[in-house]
Amino acid sequence: MEIALDRDEARRIAVRAQRLDADRPTELVPLVEHLTFLQLDPTAAIAPSADLIAYTRIGAAYRPEQLQAAVERDRTLYELKAQDDPVQPPFAMLRPVSDLALNLDRMASGPAHGGWRAWLEANPRFRRDVLDRLRDTGPLLSKDIPDTAEVPWTSTGWTHDKNVTHMLELLQGRGEVAVAGRIGRQRTWDLAERVYPAEIEVVPEAEAAALRDERRLRALGIARPQLVGDAGVPARVEGSDRVWRVDPEAVGQPFSGRTALLSPFDRLIHDRVRSQELFRFEYLLEMYKPAAKRRWGYFALPILHGDRLVGKLDATADRKAGVLRVDAVHEDEPLDATARDDVQQAIEGLAEWLGVEVERARR
Repeated sequence: MEIALDRDEARRIAVRAQRLDADRPTELVPLVEHLTFLQLDPTAAIAPSADLIAYTRIGAAYRPEQLQAAVERDRTLYELKAQDDPVQPPFAMLRPVSDLALNLDRMASGPAHGGWRAWLEANPRFRRDVLDRLRDTGPLLSKDIPDTAEVPWTSTGWTHDKNVTHMLELLQGRGEVAVAGRIGRQRTWDLAERVYPAEIEVVPEAEAAALRDERRLRALGIARPQLVGDAGVPARVEGSDRVWRVDPEAVGQPFSGRTALLSPFDRLIHDRVRSQELFRFEYLLEMYKPAAKRRWGYFALPILHGDRLVGKLDATADRKAGVLRVDAVHEDEPLDATARDDVQQAIEGLAEWLGVEVERARR
């Protein structure tokens, strides 16, 4: 049986599911367990994406050191590059260790990518060398591991001939090695058995896939079926011709909104189709465009106000100068005075969290 939703309710389901309503979470690890992951991205025009996403939910009480401690000291989060997940693009992310049981069976059978599998099978001695070196002297930076590849990795991209890094990431994807921590932006690697908890009861992939879909839908609230499979129940949304999947427990819940400045990688806006159909929101990350062709800015932050995405903030954090330089607030439609005050308070709150002052661009 399909659930009928008006667009307001569909938006509120999505906002609540991403923990962006007024009921803020207070602890990092339970937040990540709910969201299922935090994307890692080195771009820090404002702050690293994982930190910005955590701050946007938890608020000023969140500090980046908490993320590092969860990965390196407490081992409650682990880093993984999504290689074979048809839903996720191949970016690095932090996942809760509590979900390892749902991933290890799939990981052990990888990599699914034919070229990656063939290269791994062509380098058995290299694989053993890497594992032996980590066993003897890990954790190590990739540069401290000798390249003994029998067959070099060839690529048209930046990974060309990056044999050690590619081997480590493939072995990480198989659950054999793991990121033990970071020195600056560089990962340190070790055997997975020394990073992950022992005696994990692995869930068979046939069962785990459905559970991952359910968790993904819980984090999104409402989604296209290709992102969540058969999780939840079908729904029709006012003004949309497609059938959606919705978390039935999220329907009809009370909603109280707030104003938030989102990372360009925030999961509320990651699905451009959903953003258009539910929020009537157009967005494109423009950091790879020439400056003259940008509409909203290098790393514009989507602006959430209540249950609506109302604009983009073009700003850059200059920590040396001690300022959050605001070049523009692009309003998708003219905001009223209250909404503008709320956006300004969000900007000031972000600057305070960053430890800088707001500086408006001179016109």
